[in-house]
Amino acid sequence: MRCPRCGCENRTGAKFCNECAAPLPLHCNACGAENRPGAKFCDACGTSLTTPATPSEASSRQRPEGVTLAALAQAPIAYTPAHLTEKIRHATAALAGERKQVTVLFADLKGSMELLADRDPEDARQLLDPVLERLMAAVHRYEGTVNQVMGDGIMALFGAPIAHEDHAVRACYAALGM
Repeated sequence: MRCPRCGCENRTGAKFCNECAAPLPLHCNACGAENRPGAKFCDACGTSLTTPATPSEASSRQRPEGVTLAALAQAPIAYTPAHLTEKIRHATAALAGERKQVTVLFADLKGSMELLADRDPEDARQLLDPVLERLMAAVHRYEGTVNQVMGDGIMALFGAPIAHEDHAVRACYAALGM
């Protein structure tokens, strides 16, 4: 790692330059982003910079504060609660190649297009995000997994990757909770 101040080459993982003692930037093991010296978590992906990143740690990141749900639509693991993420990690190894029945729940906001038609997109997001968070909270309460966030709705799975014999009942309870 080259020191930005003096140009001296330092060993990988060094926190300070061997030549001028300047703090060296930290590189995230999960995403490669450069972070300020002394940072505990990556400001790009939220991975811990104080411990070596493993694939399971990178997948268990929580939704960073201030990030909208729209930005996370492509990364469902980012908004899955930690207790469910842990169960999913333990279940994944046991379920590899297994076939089973699951319940899929689609939920969206009725009439949202008319409500949001004349609004600025940022104002529309401010209205939609709290509602989508409540929909997702209902899914997570019954140990479902939000698979996709699609505009004004969500798609959730019950019975996979966390297996439950009563997955259909859990989906119904989540729908009632919504």
